[in-house]
Amino acid sequence: MQQENIIEGVKRADLKSIARAITLVENETEGSWELLSALSHTKNVPVIGFTGPPGAGKSTLINAFTQYIIQQNKRVAIIAVDPTSPFTKGSLLGDRVRMSQHFLHPNVYIRSMATRGSLGGLSPKVFEVVDILKSANFDYIIIETVGVGQSEVEIAGLADTTVLVLVPESGDEVQGIKSGVMEIADVFVVNKADRAGAASFYKNICMVAMSNSSEKWEIPVIKTVATDSSGIEELYNSILAHQHTEHSNEKRGKILAEKAMQLIRKKRTADINFQKLEIDIQKASTQKDFNLYLFLADKF
Repeated sequence: MQQENIIEGVKRADLKSIARAITLVENETEGSWELLSALSHTKNVPVIGFTGPPGAGKSTLINAFTQYIIQQNKRVAIIAVDPTSPFTKGSLLGDRVRMSQHFLHPNVYIRSMATRGSLGGLSPKVFEVVDILKSANFDYIIIETVGVGQSEVEIAGLADTTVLVLVPESGDEVQGIKSGVMEIADVFVVNKADRAGAASFYKNICMVAMSNSSEKWEIPVIKTVATDSSGIEELYNSILAHQHTEHSNEKRGKILAEKAMQLIRKKRTADINFQKLEIDIQKASTQKDFNLYLFLADKF
């Protein structure tokens, strides 16, 4: 498929063209930068990030949230960031299996992406993939992070609204992740709110939300039971409200700056062969007087 046809296909929201464009960008195929440069989007497409520890029910919650969106005749794209296989370096595709009921729906596009070693809960190419999906004029773009705990804060640099999903059993974990991912949430969700201990856990999260709120945005705490879609409408309305705050508009500049830094890093390191670098360092490090900083100064 020629690049011009792919671009036109993306603009027409042709799913095959979208998939082909994402594959080209993920694999850094020749011409992928030109493809991205030729894309444009005429409307503001909200990017909603769902993050939280493993087992919080993020996939099930997104499944119910997606169902609510498509009932309003809206189009949604979902990026599910899965753990990387240590053997193939590809995605394990677990989230696509859990969202299988929407897989063939014409208003839903689901794509799994591997972390490829990234420690921030996202895939290295997720910024570019989001731009492709924005050009296809979806109404919403949802990103589910892999769920890696405190280090999973990259989503705040990409999503317009970040939803942190927790469960009553997360009580002991909250103290551990408070200094990281707890502070990036625009909306808190207490999922599986029908379980024992949910009421007291909800009160504790409300206190955290209150301390993290600002004059422009009072962070809501939503109780949901994703398996029966309880609380989904309230969650949707909270996300919609956040999208229209001045706080959200200020964040967009930071998102673009973070995105620019990511692209600059990639462009400036594009000519570095990691495998050759690894071999050179391994060879040089056998010397007793090896100094990594001097090694890099000589090389670069």
